[in-house]
Amino acid sequence: MRDLIALPKAHLHLHFTGSMRPETLVQLAAEQGLRLPSALVDDVPDVPADARGWFRFQRLYDAARAVVRSESAMRRIVREAVLDDVAEGSRRLEIQVDPTSYAPHVGGLTPALEIALDEARSVSSLTDISVGVVVASSRMRHPLEARTLARLAARYAGDGPGQVVAFGLSNDERRGDTSAFGPAFAIARRAGLPGVPHGGELLGPQHVREVVQHLDPVRLGHGVRAAEDPALLEDLARRGIACEVCPASNVSLGVYRENRQVPLGSLREAGVPIALGADDPLLFGSRLAAQYEAARHVHHLDDAALADLARDSIRASLAPESMRRRWLTEVDAWLATPG
Repeated sequence: MRDLIALPKAHLHLHFTGSMRPETLVQLAAEQGLRLPSALVDDVPDVPADARGWFRFQRLYDAARAVVRSESAMRRIVREAVLDDVAEGSRRLEIQVDPTSYAPHVGGLTPALEIALDEARSVSSLTDISVGVVVASSRMRHPLEARTLARLAARYAGDGPGQVVAFGLSNDERRGDTSAFGPAFAIARRAGLPGVPHGGELLGPQHVREVVQHLDPVRLGHGVRAAEDPALLEDLARRGIACEVCPASNVSLGVYRENRQVPLGSLREAGVPIALGADDPLLFGSRLAAQYEAARHVHHLDDAALADLARDSIRASLAPESMRRRWLTEVDAWLATPG
């Protein structure tokens, strides 16, 4: 078997706070004099089956986000997230940031976004990885706030290092009216920013249809529940809408009891592009390489199939075409090398 760290890949579903290293979380909490929930610091990667669900996740995520109260903390998180992806063979990282949560500590929405962009640009210049930033609004807030963020994202749109490459919608997909966020995504599209909203993890096929209809995405954050409807899978494949599949997240949130139940096979057989992602490794206990390891050992994909997953992730990325072509060639070279 070939080394999965050496497999060139793109990481398209990683949240800013959720990317934090556990030791960074502990250090930042100590600096702020904040006490962390034991579940964030117990070094136990698996969530007990009877404790899984969104409420637990949101409580822990909020506790982790509360330690990020300075420009230096924001820069550190971006820098370490990029370096961790470099160490796992990523050629492209598209990290999601909602600047709203950090704005009060750094002087506003614009400074919060500029800090993330500047650090992404800086660290990518020192490594071989290409870094783009996805500005993501929250379903928990009013849709007018999403329009504000879309206009802010539009000011920094581009495909160069440390620029905004897409507009997203995250948080509990059971909240809010999907259609009400359509105007925000239209603002982003007019600025050349594709839509990459969450959908199809906590809710089923009908919600995926609503997201596709009202937000016109090029990718779906998760999208796994589309596997429950063959006609929907066919539609996603026809449209070329990629699913950012995050198996560790699906299990930890109780969507599936075991990793083997995540419908990688159904998505692949339908021709839906798949980009494996780690989502929030701080809370779910595994990073990107572990998702590929699970695809190999739990879903029994051979190296040719794993290379196809890597190609899907690269093609679904929003990196410049010249970079994507180069990385695809590197995937071919990986597969041509004897295991």
